[in-house]
This record gives sequence, C-alpha cells and structure tokens, in this order.
Amino acid sequence: MSLDNVKVLLFDTFGTLADWRGSVTRRGERLAAEKSIDGVDWDAFARAWRAGYAPGMAKVKSGERSWTPIDVIHRERLDEIAIDFGIADALNEADRQAMNLWWHQLDPWPDTVPGLTRLKTKFLISPLSNGTLVLLSAMAKRAGMPWDFILSSETFKSYKREPAVYLGAIELLGLEPAEIMMTAAHNDDLEAARSHGMRTAYINRPYEYGADQTKDIQADEKWDIIGETTEDIATALGV
Repeated sequence: MSLDNVKVLLFDTFGTLADWRGSVTRRGERLAAEKSIDGVDWDAFARAWRAGYAPGMAKVKSGERSWTPIDVIHRERLDEIAIDFGIADALNEADRQAMNLWWHQLDPWPDTVPGLTRLKTKFLISPLSNGTLVLLSAMAKRAGMPWDFILSSETFKSYKREPAVYLGAIELLGLEPAEIMMTAAHNDDLEAARSHGMRTAYINRPYEYGADQTKDIQADEKWDIIGETTEDIATALGV
C-alpha cells in the first residue's frame, strides 16, 4: 500500500530516539566522581532503573493505581535501587530530585535530530510517548528535537500499549488512521498502533538495553518501513 497519504509521524522516544542507558550511565559516573561514590556499575544501575518502568505503568493500566505520571514512577524506582546498589546514604533529597531529572535530559542517538529535521520538511512530527509533557519538552529543548507539537501519556491519562493512547491521538489529530505513522524501536508499540489502523515504521536499536536486551533485536513483522536510523525513515519517505 502506498504511503503517499501519510501526513503525521508520531515517535516513541525512550530507546527509539534517546539513548537512555548511555545517558544515565554517563551521568551516574559524573555523580560518582563528584560525591566520591565507589563501586557502582552505572550501566547496571541504568538498566535496573529502567526495569521498574513497565511494572510501574502496569499498575496504572490494570486500574490497581490511579493515573500516575512517569516522573513519579521513576522516582519511586530510584529510591528502591539506591538501596539495592548501596548508595542510599550517599544521596540526599536534592541529589535524588536532580537524578530523577536525568530522564528529562537524555542524549539523542546521533541520527535522531538529523532525521527528524529532514522529516519535518514534509510531515508534521510529534512524540507519542509515555513521558510527561514537561519531560518531553525539556528533552526536546536540550537535544534540539524539532517537534511540531507534543503528545504525551498525560494527554490521554493512559500508557502505551493501551488503546486509549493510539485512539486518542487519532481523534485529536482529526485524521484517518492511515494518515498517521507510528515510528518506534519496539515491535509491540508498532503492533498496537497497526491494530488501530496506523502505518508503521521500525528503527532497529538492538543495543538499547545492552546486556539485558532479549527482544526488539530486529523487526518481527513486515512493518511499512524498516530502517536502522531515523534518517533511513526519511529516505524511505522520499525526504
């Protein structure tokens, strides 16, 4: 099927556009140097922090917990792993608040901004992310992500892969589902988007989780576009 009618590209951010593991690892190493914290594997710390992401959202999705922004989920997980990694006593409240903002300051993959800049010349572009509005705005401002607008989990008070997020985006944009393309490095995100009629583009990030990565090593389906970088998506769409 032709992609000529695509008007808007929506993007996952964590892992797809931003290197959360490397970003948190680097900031952890700088913090350790500043506060003389020894013996922490900051790559493992980053992965352990991220490991609380899905379980935290699952409680909201199931109705066990009322709507809770991802910043709160991140902070709760930080307090847990600070104990696990033996650094709880070294971190005061100001340290913890600053650390939680690391997720607002993630570094983009090298291809992210060039690819988005190309795509923006032809399409409207926006994240469709589980991040908060402030998180996504701060990340974009720091990294230079040239969004036309921002759709966050807060917009719909729901988390991907819940239908409310994708259907809410379709309704808010006032377009036909096939006029919207979801772009992600996660096969289940694209599967959910496609189930609601969206077009799909896969960016392969097989190193997102490093040693812990067991899925999304490659495209699991015949998505509309499959590429290794954001710029590959632009090229496939004739930009």
